[in-house]
Amino acid sequence: MAQDVKPTRSELIELKKRVKLSESGHKLLKMKRDGLILEFFKILNEARNVRTELDAAFEKGVEKINLACAVNGMVSVRSTAFTAKQSPEIQLSGHNIMGVVVPKISSTGVRKSLYERGYGIIGTNSYIDETAEAYEDLVEKIITAAELETTMKRLLNEIEKTKRRVNALEFKVIPELIATMKFIRFTLEEMEREGTFRLKRVKARMAEKS
Repeated sequence: MAQDVKPTRSELIELKKRVKLSESGHKLLKMKRDGLILEFFKILNEARNVRTELDAAFEKGVEKINLACAVNGMVSVRSTAFTAKQSPEIQLSGHNIMGVVVPKISSTGVRKSLYERGYGIIGTNSYIDETAEAYEDLVEKIITAAELETTMKRLLNEIEKTKRRVNALEFKVIPELIATMKFIRFTLEEMEREGTFRLKRVKARMAEKS
């Protein structure tokens, strides 16, 4: 029958190192989690403002195009829209927020001058110009909102991942390591007491024989 493996001092020292390392990692992860939450709420406030502006820009665009259609007719407005020579271009890159890569969206060709829009000045009126300008503004707001809302989603995912790791260390890993360390320390102390007791008995017997 195999005997139980007795814990050693080296195992206790190794456990102490693991507890210290886990506590250090826990502290760093909490700092990261709290920093990400601060960044998230900063962007959330900005996103709310952009969303309000986006809703207003959409309403304005609908109002302008309805007015242009009422004055010029829907067919005329549609044919004018098809004269656009250049479509907006989107450039996507990334930047780092506390270890999280979030998108940076830039655009070219959204805002156009009166001459760049493609339709002739003759045969159109200010209602067409105002509609084009309103929708250019709307597209810019959509791009900004897309960047902010995607950033928020990525930050939120990272916050949840970090929170799970913090909780795992705080409520499972560290307590289990500490409990194991206490058990080993208790076992070693018992072994030392048992060894001391045996040594005393041996000395007592030797004293009796002498």
